[in-house]
Amino acid sequence: MLYRLFTDKTRWCSILSLCYIGVLSMFLTLITLDVHAVPSRPDAYWNFNDGTAKDSSNRRLHGTFIGKPTSVKGISGNALKFVGGQGIKIPDSRGINTGGTFSNRTVGALFYCENAGQSSKQVIFEAGGITKGLAIYVHKNRVYVGAWNVPGINWNGAYIFSTIKSKRWYYVALVIRRATNKVQSDKFEMWMDGRLIDKTKGAYLQAHGQDIGIAHVSQHTKYHDGTGRGRDVDWFEGLIDEIVIYNRALSEGDLTILMNPLKVEPEGKVTTTWGNVKESLY
Repeated sequence: MLYRLFTDKTRWCSILSLCYIGVLSMFLTLITLDVHAVPSRPDAYWNFNDGTAKDSSNRRLHGTFIGKPTSVKGISGNALKFVGGQGIKIPDSRGINTGGTFSNRTVGALFYCENAGQSSKQVIFEAGGITKGLAIYVHKNRVYVGAWNVPGINWNGAYIFSTIKSKRWYYVALVIRRATNKVQSDKFEMWMDGRLIDKTKGAYLQAHGQDIGIAHVSQHTKYHDGTGRGRDVDWFEGLIDEIVIYNRALSEGDLTILMNPLKVEPEGKVTTTWGNVKESLY
């Protein structure tokens, strides 16, 4: 009788353990699928999961490394770690920079800056040059999004920023929304970690054929203080998990989906943010 009770108890413990493992696996799978979800049909998407600068969109705008960025664990799969003198050059494309005009555009970046307080600019993404272009960069504990189109429109530039900390994950996006050839209010937006930071005047973006750079300035840009000339300068130091471009202005719902890697399911009523969880891991 004692043997039978013991074996029955052991059997039930094994069954309960298997059930627990199965439920946990399903839960983790759901989190993983959720983390990797992005809005459909990106016009360019570098997720860096395989340690390369391969573009996962249909455009296949595969980047070329400068130096040897290191593949490390990120939030959404893997990320690339950049130190000074390391970056990525992206080829030209009519759908991204040499064509146009672009009345709608979204560019998102999931990043972690090693030292956000540096006095020098640290470029996460840039496309175009001095007269027409886009940029996302870090400067003195702020992350900026900027866009400009001077010829024919006199859109001398719009820049919005948000304060950030070193060694912490953020998802930032710039949006041009229903813009025309006239500078109008509320056409340029900054989003970060799922919320609208601000919006300001903007116009559409014409062809901006100078080079595209990730983690550095490839061929000129334009900052909020008017500087930005140079080739292979203003290197980013830290991690970049993904860069994504859409030739449409994402809705609030789609931007929430895009920035979802920074969220995990709540435990009780408190939502945990991976940006906080991973703040001290690197």
